[in-house]
Amino acid sequence: MQPLAVAAAATQRDQPARRQVLGGELADAQGMTVGQQFEVALVGLERGADVVRAAGVSRSTFYEQFASKEELFLETYRHGVDVLVTRVATAVADAPDWRSELRAGIRSYLSTLADEPVFARAYLLEVHAAGPAALDARAAALARFAARYRTTFAQAHRERPERRKPPAAALLVLCAGTEQLVAERLRGGGRPNLKGLEDVFCDCAESLLNGPADAPPATRT
Repeated sequence: MQPLAVAAAATQRDQPARRQVLGGELADAQGMTVGQQFEVALVGLERGADVVRAAGVSRSTFYEQFASKEELFLETYRHGVDVLVTRVATAVADAPDWRSELRAGIRSYLSTLADEPVFARAYLLEVHAAGPAALDARAAALARFAARYRTTFAQAHRERPERRKPPAAALLVLCAGTEQLVAERLRGGGRPNLKGLEDVFCDCAESLLNGPADAPPATRT
């Protein structure tokens, strides 16, 4: 089995061929869904042979492209994040204002994770035990979603220049903190119940944009 750093380099080099193997969407009838890919990645290519066959993809195709389950996990993770980011971008494209854009993006993000629980668990839970390259991919994913918030907040700032411009570190805290709420609901197994988190995500984002409320005066005891 290759060291993960070597696997990561190979993944970058062979990415076009691997993306062809993995398919284009989270649910692609012509190939494996991201959830099926993660099933194989988490149990290994040998033990995941039934999943590969059920998806109509030959084992030899996977062996040609992925020397280890670490390689498969890393590439599948990146692919899943790409799909998630694309779905959010599509959802916000026609939003009439920044607040509608914020809610549309959050709704798309949460609905995708709710509909793809295997991917969601890999994205938010299993990644932490998948090695340094996977953690780097996780950090890159957080940065992409922080950039999404930054774009929406820039629109809000244009409408009202007195609004805050949250620093990059605060945007990462927003992403990591809200995602932890999803992670906690995934730990129970089964299909995650993410109802109610849309409003929480929106409230957290707007609180960061508008700044902290005036604190009440301290009382002496």
